[in-house]
Amino acid sequence: MLRTVVAPAVQSPRASDFFALTKPRIVLLVLLTAAVGFYVAAPAGTAAVLFLHTLIGTALVAAGTGALNQVAEAELDGRMRRTEGRPIPAGRLDRSVGAVYAGGLGLAGTIYLALLVNPLTALLAALTLLSYILLYTPLKRRTSLNTLVGAVPGALPILGGWTAAGAAIGAPAWALFWILFLWQLPHFLALAWLYRDDYGRAGLRMLSVDDPDGRVTFGQALLYATALLPTSLLPSVLGIAGLLYFAGALGLGVWFAGTCLVAARRPSVRSARRLFLVSIAYLPALLGLLALDKAL
Repeated sequence: MLRTVVAPAVQSPRASDFFALTKPRIVLLVLLTAAVGFYVAAPAGTAAVLFLHTLIGTALVAAGTGALNQVAEAELDGRMRRTEGRPIPAGRLDRSVGAVYAGGLGLAGTIYLALLVNPLTALLAALTLLSYILLYTPLKRRTSLNTLVGAVPGALPILGGWTAAGAAIGAPAWALFWILFLWQLPHFLALAWLYRDDYGRAGLRMLSVDDPDGRVTFGQALLYATALLPTSLLPSVLGIAGLLYFAGALGLGVWFAGTCLVAARRPSVRSARRLFLVSIAYLPALLGLLALDKAL
């Protein structure tokens, strides 16, 4: 049964509320993927200032995207214990103020990238924002396939980093995109199962909501992690990484898939939390290996 949410009186907003509205942890993840995409694609002698402009513009668009999502889902956030303390549902920030702030960030970031990086990178950033807000966000109320749709804007920033360095989008860039796409699915499925009661209260159509024993949810996580393992080796096959990356990606992929297998065989809060934590460790380790391999 859905809870009736009464919006509290709006208090005077603080700087920390505007900062929290941007989902800073997600912004950091976006910056990590864009930075690695840029570094791997950049030829020797690429100006450091171009890298800086890429990060600034990407951060602005990512912050605007996160803030717009909170504006759009303020009512739903108020129904979930995990998110009811966010600035808008908690009454610390007016929704209309948040919308102007969020839209301004997204627009400023897109223009910044178009003027100081290149139009293609700006277009990819705009597509990230629009697909997240106009497709993924409303689909969360309609179908459990929203997770697949949401993985697209989650994977686009690494392409943006790639094009920001002046490289064309070819097979190596798409390999990085698919690595990010596939990684997100076990990561989010584990989180969605941990908070399935919250999602149910909010009326969100997550696979985990109708999967009390977790077998379907973690079975799908295992499927995606298994597909991720060979996909993660493609950078070496395609020539943008070497043996160091290949060996490390293989070990990380076995670890990630093995964790999914344990969760699929013995679904529990403990195994879901472990899978979530392993997924958090997996991605920066893999991207770090990719960057280290190029540096060596």
